[in-house]
Amino acid sequence: MLSYPIQFQEDDQGILVTSPDFPELTTFGDDRQEAYARSVSALEEAVAARMHDDQDVPMPSVGDVRAALPTLTAVKVMLYQGMRDQNIGKAELARRLGWHLPQVDRALDVEHHSRLDRMDKALSAIGKRLVVRAEEIA
Repeated sequence: MLSYPIQFQEDDQGILVTSPDFPELTTFGDDRQEAYARSVSALEEAVAARMHDDQDVPMPSVGDVRAALPTLTAVKVMLYQGMRDQNIGKAELARRLGWHLPQVDRALDVEHHSRLDRMDKALSAIGKRLVVRAEEIA
């Protein structure tokens, strides 16, 4: 759903991974496969840090090699950024949903395994609809 460009740089120690959308993201691997796997975790951590620090999470820029956020994390990012774009705080979202603040906190916590129906309801409360589709793997 949200895939960000990543860049590989090879050296004697292995492969370094960075992302133009997240200057703070750096990770590595012994080979491209390991480096890519680690880039997904590093990307998720960079997103979580930005959300924790009340910073914008950018929309993905262009790039040939991309790392995709896990689906649930991507949905949480869409909720978070939608709230920021509309200037809706956690208390207002809680009021709209009839939830307690800890429930909103969990909905925005990338480490919490929220149910998709709850995320769909939260997105609806900010005027968004979750759309899911399956595509053939290239």
